[in-house]
Amino acid sequence: MFGHILIVLIVASINVNAQIKQDANEMPVQLKEPLNSLFASDSVMEITIKGSMGKLLNDRFGKSDLYPIIITYKTDDGVKVSLPAHAKTRGHFRKLKENCIYPPISLLFKKEIENHSSIFKEQVKMKLVMPCIGDEYLVREWLVYKLYNLVAPESYKARLIKVTIEEKNNKKATVPFYGILLEEDIQMASRNSMVMVSRMLKPRQVLPQSFLKMAVFQYLIGNTDWSVEYLQNIKLVATDSFDIPIAVPYDFDHAGIVNAPYAKPAEQLLMNGIRERRYRGYCNKDMNDFIETIAFFNKIKKEVYGVYIDCILLDEKYKKATIKYLDDFYTTINSASLVKKQFAYPCDKNGTGNVIIKGLSKD
Repeated sequence: MFGHILIVLIVASINVNAQIKQDANEMPVQLKEPLNSLFASDSVMEITIKGSMGKLLNDRFGKSDLYPIIITYKTDDGVKVSLPAHAKTRGHFRKLKENCIYPPISLLFKKEIENHSSIFKEQVKMKLVMPCIGDEYLVREWLVYKLYNLVAPESYKARLIKVTIEEKNNKKATVPFYGILLEEDIQMASRNSMVMVSRMLKPRQVLPQSFLKMAVFQYLIGNTDWSVEYLQNIKLVATDSFDIPIAVPYDFDHAGIVNAPYAKPAEQLLMNGIRERRYRGYCNKDMNDFIETIAFFNKIKKEVYGVYIDCILLDEKYKKATIKYLDDFYTTINSASLVKKQFAYPCDKNGTGNVIIKGLSKD
């Protein structure tokens, strides 16, 4: 009997040690402090990008080329810092000239600046969201990232910046305009002690409560331009490559709360416009599944309104319209009949709640 117990204990010890070793190998790489110094402040950072900007900004068809650039900014102490990098255009809808004034850009930082004291020293490849048709819509989209930061730590940090474009052989620069710098995927994952997951899954295969929060948030902002199945404006993170992942949304310019004039819902959704809300989670017939999520959004209600009320960059007309838009959301989630009508919509076989947004192939 004692020998049997001893064997069991030895086997258990081996299994535990093996699991510890496996977990150690799968642990996400932790970034050195400061973890996300670029995103530690909400102040509007000013940068100048200099290079063959005409060629870069007009590179909108096919595979994008890389262009050398110089990024210049000032530290909090007023010290001017310039560093080399590369840039290329990216995206699909916003990349096309007929849709947007400026294409979205990827900033790629050179390895030789790893030990540089620059605020960009932790960065490798960043997304820079450029204005499509006007600064105000960039500010509105930035605020949606701030909103989702209230909902989940598994969310992208975003820094609002003022960008000046300067052609390398021309001293004349553009009038500064707003842009958004987005936290890199691996940094967002590492900040949450997670790893990126690339496999394509059904919505029911991601962590249920986090999915409900995310799906209700998309309903809150009036965004239908996403899907887990095709990773359309969704990234997946997990504690390891075998764990149940969490869906993380990004790219909110087609949300009703942003109300960009070029944004339209997918035709197959049969919606009247982007300001119309449509819940696009999977079918939940039991409304009790939403109790925890609704309680959470009620808990952060003051902070949600504060994102817009406290923002000095918004005009009063948009603030007023947005507060009304938020009022409608909170009226819905605090009415049992409206909750059932809206959140059970994917269960309607005659509706469009189960339409999957495939989107375009990724860049």
